[in-house]
Amino acid sequence: MRGLLLCCLVALATSQNLRYDIFLDQKNTYEYKYEGEVNFGLGKPNLAESGVRITCKISIVGIGEQLFLLQVSEMAFAEYNGFEDKNDYEFSPKVTKRLASELAEPFVFEYANGHVGAIFGSPKVSTTVVNIIRGILSFFQVTVKTTQTVYELRETGIHGQCQSNYAIEENEETKDWIVTQVVDVTNCWQRAAMYRGMATAVWDRLSKERGESVISAMKYNYTIKPTANGGVITRAQGFERQHFSAFNVKGGSFKMEATKNLVLLSMNNTARGRTYGPIETKGNIIYKFEDVDINIPMMMQNLDNPVPKAIELIKRLSEANSGTIDSATTEDSMKLYHLLRVTPYEELENMWKQLAENPKYRRWFLDSIVEIADVKVLNFMETRFKANDWTPSEALQTILIAFHHLDPTPENVGMAKVFLKLPFSKSNTYLWQTVALSYGSLVNKYCVHYLPCPVNPLQPLLEMATEALRSGNKEEMVIALKALGNAGHPKSMKTIMRFLPGMAASPVDLPLRVQSAAVQAMRLITTRDPHSVLEVTLTMFLHKHIPAEVRMLAFKILIASKPSMALVSIVTAHLQDETDLEVASFAYSYLHDLASSRTPNNHYLSIVSSLAVKILAPRFGRLCHYYSKAKHADWFDDRWLTGITSEFFMLRNASNIIPSEIVSSGKFHIIGRIIELLELGVRADGIKDLIGAGIPGFKGDFSMSDLMAIFNVLQKWESLDNDKPVLSVYSRITGQEWFFADMSKDILRNIITAFSPAAWKSSPLRAMIESLQKGTSWDYTRAFLVLEARYFQATTLGLPVEISKYYNTITAFNINAKVAVNPSPTESIVQLLNSEITMETDGYAGCTKDFWVFYGINTKLFQSGSELKIKRPLAVPWKLSAKINVPERKFELDFPPSKKEIELLSIRSDLYAVSRNIEEPDSAKMTPIMSPSADPNDDVIEPYTWHPSSKMCYEYNIYGVGFCMEYELKRQYFHEEYPLYYFLGYSNMAFKIIPAQTTKAVEKIHFELDVLPSKHPMSARQLLGTMRSLSKEETQQINLSSDSSERDRDFPHRHHTILLENSTTEAIFNFKAFAICETQKPEGYDAVMYYSPEASIKNAQLIVSQVGASTNWKMCVETSLDAEAKAHVTWGDESQTYDMSMEATAAYINGSKPELKAKVQWSRISEYMTELGKRIERYIPGVALLYGFSERNERNPEQEVSATVVAAWTDSVDVEIKLPEYTVYNKAMSFPVLWSSQWLYQNMTCSTEY
Repeated sequence: MRGLLLCCLVALATSQNLRYDIFLDQKNTYEYKYEGEVNFGLGKPNLAESGVRITCKISIVGIGEQLFLLQVSEMAFAEYNGFEDKNDYEFSPKVTKRLASELAEPFVFEYANGHVGAIFGSPKVSTTVVNIIRGILSFFQVTVKTTQTVYELRETGIHGQCQSNYAIEENEETKDWIVTQVVDVTNCWQRAAMYRGMATAVWDRLSKERGESVISAMKYNYTIKPTANGGVITRAQGFERQHFSAFNVKGGSFKMEATKNLVLLSMNNTARGRTYGPIETKGNIIYKFEDVDINIPMMMQNLDNPVPKAIELIKRLSEANSGTIDSATTEDSMKLYHLLRVTPYEELENMWKQLAENPKYRRWFLDSIVEIADVKVLNFMETRFKANDWTPSEALQTILIAFHHLDPTPENVGMAKVFLKLPFSKSNTYLWQTVALSYGSLVNKYCVHYLPCPVNPLQPLLEMATEALRSGNKEEMVIALKALGNAGHPKSMKTIMRFLPGMAASPVDLPLRVQSAAVQAMRLITTRDPHSVLEVTLTMFLHKHIPAEVRMLAFKILIASKPSMALVSIVTAHLQDETDLEVASFAYSYLHDLASSRTPNNHYLSIVSSLAVKILAPRFGRLCHYYSKAKHADWFDDRWLTGITSEFFMLRNASNIIPSEIVSSGKFHIIGRIIELLELGVRADGIKDLIGAGIPGFKGDFSMSDLMAIFNVLQKWESLDNDKPVLSVYSRITGQEWFFADMSKDILRNIITAFSPAAWKSSPLRAMIESLQKGTSWDYTRAFLVLEARYFQATTLGLPVEISKYYNTITAFNINAKVAVNPSPTESIVQLLNSEITMETDGYAGCTKDFWVFYGINTKLFQSGSELKIKRPLAVPWKLSAKINVPERKFELDFPPSKKEIELLSIRSDLYAVSRNIEEPDSAKMTPIMSPSADPNDDVIEPYTWHPSSKMCYEYNIYGVGFCMEYELKRQYFHEEYPLYYFLGYSNMAFKIIPAQTTKAVEKIHFELDVLPSKHPMSARQLLGTMRSLSKEETQQINLSSDSSERDRDFPHRHHTILLENSTTEAIFNFKAFAICETQKPEGYDAVMYYSPEASIKNAQLIVSQVGASTNWKMCVETSLDAEAKAHVTWGDESQTYDMSMEATAAYINGSKPELKAKVQWSRISEYMTELGKRIERYIPGVALLYGFSERNERNPEQEVSATVVAAWTDSVDVEIKLPEYTVYNKAMSFPVLWSSQWLYQNMTCSTEY
């Protein structure tokens, strides 16, 4: 009994000494089996997936205090590509050998208290392999607390410094602890993630609150065996899942699943010490990125000795895409960028020497080196600038793209400053503007990546602005301010304020265009220092002595700064006392449209704007349209996390009828970012001053007297100020201004001189005409990487998951032309108005766009993931002759008949599961995501499969040509996941011109347009009666005539000549489309348009006749426009077989609500149209129900369809559509554009007063 008690006491004492906190014993050797696997796909049955698997054994041995040696053995690498139950992982011996050679090197790491410290490895080992080691060691990065079973803490791991949540359970039988660790890898303080591209796209926090495009989750499970020294990990599993969508992940997503397992095989005492070679520090446990700019995800190619390969590619691409585009080669331009990124600077110089003499090779080389995006391209461009061996045009295009694509590192930004000082940069006005603007854009990107942004990169631009202000150089002021605007640096505010009226400490009298540039220079600071911008712009807007145009621009920037309710209330209160109607109209119209904004970034602003509008509407709701306006319209969809915004601004002042400035811009909202698209702006300072408050003698009907009045005013252009541009234009893309130009008096004088008879002999117009008469040709091809947007994130395996979007275009334009002018101008270009011009031309215009989306693992050794490829070729070849007889106002075009099939436009896309490795770069596996023969597994729910295909052709046998549209789509999708699945699968659509069988030989297709003066015509009935009698005469003449083609071509001419002789009218125009052969009668169609304004009614008639030996087909369209718009169409034999009429009216119900009515009636229509109408009638109820319409079964007129739209409120309409069998209707249907607020008031008068 005493022995049993003693044993229990010993066991109890022993159990009390066991520890669970993670510990590696210096005296032990631990052997583990490790397996890591990652898969990519859509996570649905019968869809292809790809993946990689790494297995090995690891040995951990203590070599010093808190220092351990890790060695890897029995390494194996396998790839998966295909379908579940059909394919399995395939062992890759070559990749295994390469990885094993590096993993065989020793790795040393510090370890204490369950945390990995510094990692050391051989200098021979790449970062890719060290990251795999990090993935293994991350199993040992675990905090076990013995005093708590549930806890959370911030700790460092392979994903960065993230929040971890722990839960501990004890196995009652084995006394092992089961530890579960969940890591929030989406929200980390120091996240192992990286962005490339799209630096100018603004983050939209509110959009991300509505949905995410990427979400990740990480979970570890540990089995920990207690020992007297500490806990030992006997088994561990890691599971990471990520969802990615180009839209909202709630609507379907790509999926990544990464799993890894660690199993303890043995734990023994270390027999002897271990030795290892030289090592160096490799960092800590956090994942490190390597050569991300070099590893382009859509390809694997051997990068050894890149120069010969790059030169060969340039030559091949240049020849294959000269004159036309070979769409099969366009993707090779990405290979060229890839090779150039690993080419040393010295080799770039050698390539330049080899390629510069050939114009085609030279252009391709310059277009491609801009995608190097690092210090090498800066060195190369600096050498060219110093050597002056580029034209200004070449320098402008190269530096524009290179700076915008440059990686904004401190080293690159520092080197880019040099170009602001190089003499060649200032040798051309537009080149200097481009250098300054592009440098400003580079600073902007630099500030995105480095926060807080240092002022040093901005200093050259601040000095430019200060020096321009000191010297009074207005052109340099504008350039410097626009460059500062591109930079968007908060530290530039003090300098910008020196140019702003009412804000400068030492006021300077500056022209409006400089003040405008200064205000707009704050546009990007609104996202970095909104408070400073709000203070300045609000002060300027409330300052009533500042020019109206400047106040309106300040209000625009104020709104972009997202003012608070208090600030909008201040603005509203001051607007109630505003005396300048231009400012009042601009501000009110902007707030009015913002009140209905649906985009997340304007959610709060729309609320405060709606309150302001309710207060201001009684005063400003009825201001006329010709006052200054700011129009805003947008759309956003939460399911897609996508939206668009369009804005239009017109700024005027009270003393001028011409607007001071007109701006149009658009934005695209996607995946939590706002991308500013194209913005165009025009300032009319000189023209505005020239025209002033009005044009004497201008009536507004644009008659000849109005044109003469305008011409008389423009003749006074010499009175304009020399330092004020006549016209200014600018353009911005992604919020960055890349081009602006001023038309000065000198430029206007040169244009007028070029047209004057006195300077004809030296005029460039004469030289151009002479060149065309001799024959000229032009060949242009350009490759352009429009988009390279990449996102990288560490995975638990130590492999980087990448989401990339690439968009590359190749554009080609080739033309050969020869012109004959009779008589040729000898004194002035005005003589062309009395000449006949004939042109023979052939050529090609086309553009092939390649778009990729890659989601997967991308390292320098292997790639695995999902890849969407879209190719869209557009090709328009031509060969034609044209004749223009200016005095007779006759235009003729002749085309040869189509002899072969021509694909004008096509779109091809497919989604692939891809696997590539560097050891076998030419053996990449690309499996379409959908199996060629969909055979769903019986054990799973069968998805919807959609596989439509069609080919529709319409042949014009008269002309021997046809048009075809063909498409084939293949989709699998599930009810619960959309809209992503709309886009995933195989797609092929094409539009083609094809040769068609002709009844007679066709030598050419002839189009002719005669533009004739008009007189009052007969009615359509009189015209038809006359034409019927002419048709009989024509038939008799054809039967009696000979085979002379000249006599045959006289018939259509006589047809209209006799018609016009029998009436008091002449046609507005006569259009002919004939198929012509010298030995045959012409066939085709002849159309005549007549016009007859009678009092307040405008009548028009169009008569189309088929010309041929055995046809009397005609169509007559008679229209009238007064209070109603009406059209009556008859067609068929003698235009009597079929009959249809349409009418539409717009009115205001009770003088308030807008109402639109439309009606279509028919008495006789063709069988095809009847069948089409029945199909539409069956289709409408389903579509109407989808859009919230209701249906009412009732009998309506049999041969009539009508629709009524009535404005229910400013943002909704009542819609009713009546068909013969039923009526569909929708009350208060949301309308994307606001109705004019004028209908809210009883009368529709346009107010110009308060």
